[in-house]
Amino acid sequence: MDRLIYTAMTGASQTFDEQATIANNLANTSTSGFRAQLYAYRAVPLKTQDQLATNNNDVTRTFVLSSTPVADYTPGIISKTGNPTDMAIQGDGWFAVQTADGNEAYTRNGTFHVDENGQLVDAQNRVVMGNGGPISVPPGGTISVGTDGTISELGGGDSPNQIAVIDKLKLVNPGNANMLRGDDGLFRTSDNQPAQDDPTVQVVAGAVEGSNVNPVEAMVSMIANARQFEMHMKMLSTADSNEQSANALLNFSN
Repeated sequence: MDRLIYTAMTGASQTFDEQATIANNLANTSTSGFRAQLYAYRAVPLKTQDQLATNNNDVTRTFVLSSTPVADYTPGIISKTGNPTDMAIQGDGWFAVQTADGNEAYTRNGTFHVDENGQLVDAQNRVVMGNGGPISVPPGGTISVGTDGTISELGGGDSPNQIAVIDKLKLVNPGNANMLRGDDGLFRTSDNQPAQDDPTVQVVAGAVEGSNVNPVEAMVSMIANARQFEMHMKMLSTADSNEQSANALLNFSN
């Protein structure tokens, strides 16, 4: 009887974790460039050390184990904002930003601005990386961004032919299969090494990419997941009731 209890208990635990993932996706439906997190779990037979050593397939327990969480890399909708420091990536690719520990991480959120130090930063004030390191923007000018990520500036009162190139965004595309999401919401390469610049990545200036979370689908998943959790709890209750009935019968026979 405890086999049923163990399976139902681990299933309820993983379902509870999945509900948290769905809730996080739903909370980020308005976050620019957000990639929905996918969640899956599977049944895994539990074997003792003796069973593993003798290759004994007599499974006494089965528990539920979550699979490695991955992200949904489907592109979001690109919307024009008219803000020259807003940027979106067309197709595959990532912006590079510098984290608090000085390392490099990647994001699709191109809601950038120039801070008080004249550096191009993201919405969380992380420095945006260029091919020459952090990107600094001289004050007083008007910036423009090319499709290849080249950032140029035209000073106040200058003629159009005096436009100067500031830097070029570091744009990478190591492949979605090689990307892992961190606890801070940023992505990093699976080997935690900086990715190489990819000249094929294209930028849309004056625009941002929306989240790829479908709020209706997320709400439906949340309801279905809640019912799944209730089913696991009902199984636990049934197993407990059966256990009590069996004990009563044994006591009566004695």
